[in-house]
Amino acid sequence: MNLQTSVSSGAEVFCVKDFGSTRKIYKEVYQKVAKVELKQPIVQAIVEDLTDAQSAVIVNYCGLTVAQDTELRKQLREAGVIYKVCKNTMMKRAFEGTDFAQLDEYLEGPNAIAISKEDATAPARIICNFAKKAEALEVKAGVVEGSVYDAAGIQELSKIPSRE
Repeated sequence: MNLQTSVSSGAEVFCVKDFGSTRKIYKEVYQKVAKVELKQPIVQAIVEDLTDAQSAVIVNYCGLTVAQDTELRKQLREAGVIYKVCKNTMMKRAFEGTDFAQLDEYLEGPNAIAISKEDATAPARIICNFAKKAEALEVKAGVVEGSVYDAAGIQELSKIPSRE
């Protein structure tokens, strides 16, 4: 098989004599470009959610039933808290250059993030209260007003009432 490389409008294009292989190589090049383009809006959405956020809490949600997850999301939404399940690499990219970058070491396994722009203790309070009923929900860490807290610290913060 003869492999040739040519440059067309800044992107590498591979030409192969065997038609089946050509299709495979074009598909691989297209997938690499498409994946990056698809990930950028997701990272940007996380960055927008974190902009002016007072706190963010990372949790392991594995083991929750659909009913439990729906109830948790409802409680968080009513308190004005944004709750998302995101890939760890997307969150790491969104955290770069912010106070939330301190959470990178806790991003292992499946994670969800709860972000509050109004009440700094709301995510910790709601999640820790909910975790008493749903033992599968595990608090990992969080950042509240620029300071990072581990699971025990978030538990302590959850006992503090809101400023109002």
